[in-house]
Amino acid sequence: MKFSIGINYGRFNDATSMDDVSRDALELVKIADQGGFDIVWTAEHHTIEVTASPNPFQILAFWASQTKNIRLGTGVVSAPYWNPIRLAGEAGLCDVISGGRLELGFGRGSYQYEFDRMGGGMPQQEGGRYMRELIPAVRELWKGDYEHNGEIWKFPATTAAPKPMQKPVPMWIAARDQNTFEFAIQNGCSIMSTALRRPFSEVVALEARFRDAVKAYHAGGGKDQPEHLTLRLGCVWEDKATRDIAVKSMIEYGRGFENLFKNIATVRNGFPDLVDFDVLANRDEFLPDSLIENTMSGTPDEVIAKLERYHAAGIRHFMLGTTFGLPKEISRRSVELFCDRVIPHFKAKASAEARVSA
Repeated sequence: MKFSIGINYGRFNDATSMDDVSRDALELVKIADQGGFDIVWTAEHHTIEVTASPNPFQILAFWASQTKNIRLGTGVVSAPYWNPIRLAGEAGLCDVISGGRLELGFGRGSYQYEFDRMGGGMPQQEGGRYMRELIPAVRELWKGDYEHNGEIWKFPATTAAPKPMQKPVPMWIAARDQNTFEFAIQNGCSIMSTALRRPFSEVVALEARFRDAVKAYHAGGGKDQPEHLTLRLGCVWEDKATRDIAVKSMIEYGRGFENLFKNIATVRNGFPDLVDFDVLANRDEFLPDSLIENTMSGTPDEVIAKLERYHAAGIRHFMLGTTFGLPKEISRRSVELFCDRVIPHFKAKASAEARVSA
């Protein structure tokens, strides 16, 4: 099983300085680099303090200078906010700076709040058109001179400068619906999915969509072997006090996320208002026991048991989401425990299975 970690620049009030946010994020990245995580991912978001990352390539280039092993992923670039030439060049430069460690993840864009400011107010659902045109254009620009006459972008023959070291750069698409799964796999991309805070049955459903899309691709003559990475927020703890703090952080983060996701409240100076508890009454994803059950949270042994269940369902690549307002000491200890207790369990299991098969 492979392991990724999602780490974003984010703050939840203006009492926290961005210097501290950057420093704390880098500390987690270094722990993940030394502790066996395969990839660290960071997002793109604009005008929102809870994920303050207007250009993820800047963050990844900085982390590249401070790490040795871990690969560096955009999770994800929002396609409607990019020109293909700019994206091809910036991604190429990041791959060069990182020594060929870039993983390039794409998405259609997350929040209508951002589309109203970054996308001229277009409906968020239209972002998929941009992603579908952007991905093949970037690939062509990496090959050499390329003229583009698309529905969205048009430009005369030109090429990316610089071009990436990797040939090819691994590409990913954030997806939940079957059509996007199929587009991704037919276009040589792996899948990033999330079950959000829904029950385990949602993980099973996402894996089934992935398998169906891969089966159709191979039936049509496709040869690549795409990956399916799935994300859950999570915290590994050792005591009830830490559990209670983590659950409270998930609930508060969820109230802000609900605002952005459904575009139902106000954002003030970059901080989303928290949706009132009355709006969330009886919602399972905001009940402590359900939150613990439906996130990658628990003691090391409990988290291992959850991941064994994921593995049995076919999941071979898991991403731990860490940025949801946890105090830095708890976040650091959670990642340390994941590295010290959880990853070694699966590495030992893989080694034992390899010896048996040999």
